[in-house]
Amino acid sequence: MVFTNRHRDVLHTEQHHRSAPLNSILVILAIALSISVSAYGKDKPAYEIYKANGKEVSYRKLYKTAKKSDVVLFGELHNNPIAHWLQLELVKDLHEETNIILGAEMFEADNQKTLDDYLNGRIDHAGLDSLARLRLNHRTDYAPIVDFARDNRIPFIATNIPRRFANMVYKNGNFAVLEKLGDEEKAWIAPLPIQFDPELPRYKKILSMKGYHGTPELVKAQAIKDATMAHFIVRNAKPGHTFVHLNGAYHSDFYAGILVYLRQENESLDYMTITTVEQKDIDDLDEENKGRADFIICVDEDMTKTYR
Repeated sequence: MVFTNRHRDVLHTEQHHRSAPLNSILVILAIALSISVSAYGKDKPAYEIYKANGKEVSYRKLYKTAKKSDVVLFGELHNNPIAHWLQLELVKDLHEETNIILGAEMFEADNQKTLDDYLNGRIDHAGLDSLARLRLNHRTDYAPIVDFARDNRIPFIATNIPRRFANMVYKNGNFAVLEKLGDEEKAWIAPLPIQFDPELPRYKKILSMKGYHGTPELVKAQAIKDATMAHFIVRNAKPGHTFVHLNGAYHSDFYAGILVYLRQENESLDYMTITTVEQKDIDDLDEENKGRADFIICVDEDMTKTYR
């Protein structure tokens, strides 16, 4: 029988393994298995939760901190489904053990009556959709929480300034233009004049953006939104209740935006912040995301979006 080089290699390998101790074989198999699992069987969690310092924590820790807080600012990425799901889960869990009040940037103050009519069953969803200025992703992302509030008789506050008034500030570049509003319209915004500090880091960050995103006018429009949301949160907060507020992460990241105005109005309340970030690798929190909030929900950047 003629042996090729390949046959000799195989024969040599077989003879080697026959003589190798059993524990050596097991070691080789264990290494091969670990490499296989590492490459192809890796767990794929959708998100992790971190403290501000980058330490990984459980949802239970986030929940227990929220339960002890007077106000929770839940910063979201508007099209991130994990953030919206966790908002709903947190609200449900808090409702089991404490009194809660809800509020959201996504509803403007002049739509409060319409929102109340929906919560009290005087109009249906079609009526809410036609009478209020709802976000395009309302049905998928906000309706579940609004409906939970309706079904459980939880107050839901429309906290944002009517967008036409924010546009007035943007177009005119000053807050004085709002002084022209009537008394009823002024009731839908923060009391004037508002304190404005253009040197706040988050506002300066806006100025570093390119194009129309980085203008002083946009900074002031952002500030009047922050001030108005803070005003309606403080106005509707109650002792013994946790006020959970939903807002874009930029409005509360790095303890700025809404939180600055909240502390101006009432320093004594216990505030907690949550934010949402996306990363390629969620096993560790990126340095740039540390310190954004008390709790940071880190979502895999491949997560599907509720809209584009």
